[in-house]
Amino acid sequence: MRFAQIRNMDISNGEGIGVALFVQGCHFHCYNCFNSETWDFQGGLEWTQETKLQFLDLISKPFVKRVSILGGEPLADENVDEICMLLNEIRHTFRDKIIWLYTGYTWEELFNYNWQEKADLRFSENLLERRADLIKTCRQNTIKLCDVLVDGKYMEDKRDLTLKWRGSKNQRVIDVQKSFLNGELVLWTA
Repeated sequence: MRFAQIRNMDISNGEGIGVALFVQGCHFHCYNCFNSETWDFQGGLEWTQETKLQFLDLISKPFVKRVSILGGEPLADENVDEICMLLNEIRHTFRDKIIWLYTGYTWEELFNYNWQEKADLRFSENLLERRADLIKTCRQNTIKLCDVLVDGKYMEDKRDLTLKWRGSKNQRVIDVQKSFLNGELVLWTA
């Protein structure tokens, strides 16, 4: 994985004072994206063990209440494994930190699955589908480690600068844990 930036003392990408990790690479390429310099998967800097330890040290400060992961696209095939492992470590090491994740995928794209459609695939297609299923499962596991998910692509025609923590009206701020607990989508309330 590569990353574009680590922002300490971040107050823009979630509630409270946090640390934000901007991953490198995105396939969505939303028109007028505020962070288009993060689209190139070869750009930015390499995410190393040393970088991770520095990031975790920033998170360890008692005044840091939140960790935000955005980009780029954290759930891109190229990023999701490393992000899942990182969030798992954060969740188990810093239980009091609120984890926010921004993605161009919607909740429905991440969690709806048509098993009947998959059962009709021929063998060669099935191998590719198994890989896609593994990536989807990794994405789902990553989301389950989060407290807040900001979902949906940025849409210029739905731009609204008065919204908190997002740029367009189609994007939602989802309370992940309450959504799983209630069995339905629950929006985050600050």
